[in-house]
This record gives sequence, C-alpha cells and structure tokens, in this order.
Amino acid sequence: MSVLDVLRLVRSVSREYIEPRFRALSTREIHEKTPGDYVTIADQQAEEALASGLRSISPGAVVVGEEAVFSDPHQLDAIGKAAQCYVVDPLDGTNNFVHGCEDFAVMVAELRGPELVSSCIWQPRYGRAFTAERGAGVSCNGVPVVAEPIREPPLGASSNRFWQGFDADGQLAPVVHSTRAAGIDYPNVITGVTDFIVFRFPKPWDHLPGQLMLQELGGDVVHLDDGRSYGPTSGRGAIVSCRDAATGRRVASLWPSGY
Repeated sequence: MSVLDVLRLVRSVSREYIEPRFRALSTREIHEKTPGDYVTIADQQAEEALASGLRSISPGAVVVGEEAVFSDPHQLDAIGKAAQCYVVDPLDGTNNFVHGCEDFAVMVAELRGPELVSSCIWQPRYGRAFTAERGAGVSCNGVPVVAEPIREPPLGASSNRFWQGFDADGQLAPVVHSTRAAGIDYPNVITGVTDFIVFRFPKPWDHLPGQLMLQELGGDVVHLDDGRSYGPTSGRGAIVSCRDAATGRRVASLWPSGY
C-alpha cells in the first residue's frame, strides 16, 4: 500500500467522522482523559475506522492509535518492533477542535521495524495534504516541497508559555506561540512559516509523521538534552523539530538545562 492509499483512507475517514462534528459536538460527546486533555466521539470513531481500514489494506500490520494506547499503554511496545506498524493520531489538536478552532489534523506514520518509511498529514479545514516516503521527498497536495532557508536568527515556536519569548541572548528570534497541534505546527516548519518547534513530553503519534517529512528535507527531531535523534523508544524528554538538522542541534545546545 502506498502513502497515497493511506491518504485516501485518511480523507475518507475525516469526511465521515470528523468534519461533520466540527462545531457541532454535544457536551455528551466530549470527555476529559485528564484535566484539560479532551477526547471526543470524533477521535474515537475516526481511530476505529482508520485502524479497520489500515488492517484491511495491509493485512498483518499492527496499528497503534492514540486512543487505544490510552486504554492499553502496552500497545506502545509494538512501535519500532513490529514488521509493519502504523501509528495513528485520528484527531490531532482535539482541544482546538472542541473549542471551534480550525487548527487540527489527521496523521499516520508507517514503520517497517524501527525505520520510518512513509507518513501523511491531512488538514481538513485548510485542504492541505502533506505526504512523505523515505527517499522520495515531501509533497503538499502533490507538489514537491523545497526546504526554505533557515532565518538568522532562527524563529521557533512552542506551546509552553515558559519557553515563549526565549531568545538565547539574541542567538534565536524570540520563541512564539505554537498552534497546539503537531499536525499544523510540523507543516509550518516544513513550509518555512517557522524554522523549528520545541515540545515537551513527546508522544510518537504527534511526531513520527512530521519527523519523516523533516528528515526528507534535511532536518530532524532531536532531544534537547543531548541532541540525539528522537525515536519511538528514545524517551519522553523534550525535543526540538527543525527542517535543518544542524540548526536543530544548535538550538538544542542553546536551550538551558531544566528551562
């Protein structure tokens, strides 16, 4: 199955289960997994439909979804170990979705063993589909993406209010507020709206799809503490995602310990 097959499934599921509920959810269709962390009927039904569709067109593949992991954390163990694994974020930016903000997306990453091989990000409200395959580059709505030069000083974003405004004594542009949706923030880095984004407590469904896209452009996702590349088993320490790998490591080196 090609990444375009996955994208067709993603768009179909979004059209059926997510888009009709935007700004139309009832209170009984919204729940909190933890305080301030929402899940909706759209997340749940979309994940079930994506998992079913992926298993149908890739028999034998393991599917790891955000909502399934909330119920059974041991499902995470398959990422990086299964012969073929799809990591699914059925509705990235759920809090935005609940509050009527258009910054949300659907994301899928495919791994063969520990290697990321394809990914897609669909932004329903903006009509933008980003796809990547290992060694074949990144496309947006079928048009190849060319990496924009990094600004000097580099411009980054974060959802962490304690990191917003940080400029490493002028070596970085002051960090701005992110969209709080990885499926929007990663494409912003990919297309040059920002140069990097910093995250705390990364989860694989938020970062693996965008990581492959950045790698295809010459970038990567690295840990702030030591600059090593992020992976599904590399821990939950804070990360920086940048479309230029050297700049990402530079940002990591400038970030103060414990900040």
